[in-house]
Amino acid sequence: MTMTSQQRVLDILVEAVDTLTEDFDLIEFLHRLCARSIELLDVDAVGVMIVDQHGELQLIAASDENTRLLELFALQHEEGPCVRCYRTGQAQLNIDLTSAPATLGFGPFAARARDAGFVSTHALPMKLRQQVVGAVNLFHSRPGRLSESDVQIGQTLADVATISILQQRSIEQSYIEKAQLQAALTSRVTIEQAKGILSERHHLSLDSTFDAMRAYARPRHLRLTELAQQVIDNTFDGDLGDTTTP
Repeated sequence: MTMTSQQRVLDILVEAVDTLTEDFDLIEFLHRLCARSIELLDVDAVGVMIVDQHGELQLIAASDENTRLLELFALQHEEGPCVRCYRTGQAQLNIDLTSAPATLGFGPFAARARDAGFVSTHALPMKLRQQVVGAVNLFHSRPGRLSESDVQIGQTLADVATISILQQRSIEQSYIEKAQLQAALTSRVTIEQAKGILSERHHLSLDSTFDAMRAYARPRHLRLTELAQQVIDNTFDGDLGDTTTP
């Protein structure tokens, strides 16, 4: 790896530190990663696929529209080096798209890639330990192989992207958990307020009031929070009666 390459990789690592911030733009970072890969590895195009929350592989970034359409084609047909790389967790290197083995191995994808002007391709896994989150696809419009040092640089970039994605997902999950917790706390306050109102109105203990609210809401498929909000808003026109069983 040359000094220039080392510096550019360090620049990308510094950019990746931004993933620790809450306003980090993952899409923008991955598009920058595509540009950096073209610059450092002397390839002509790059695509990045990651798996979504449903376990489905999705295209998230591409260096140009031509590559984006090719990658979407690969996903539609569930074939190609990037798809295979994700499924196996193993790098797919120096694939000659003009050779018979490539045509046999990837079928329509190889033909579509040639039509797009590419003659060779490579795919590097995005994984941390045993967790594979996607793959990076590299394309050459001329015959060429990735050197061992280029493979190392490319894998380093893929690893940086992996860490960024996992960090972003961790932040998003934290937001979800915080939102769920806050919603639960807010709901509990609403229910407690409604319990107080109904307890005074019906001359019931707070426990009996809560039991009555549950007994009223359950058969009507009404959430307790919704019932409580109706009570607070004075729009509840039902009759809890003396129902006190859970």
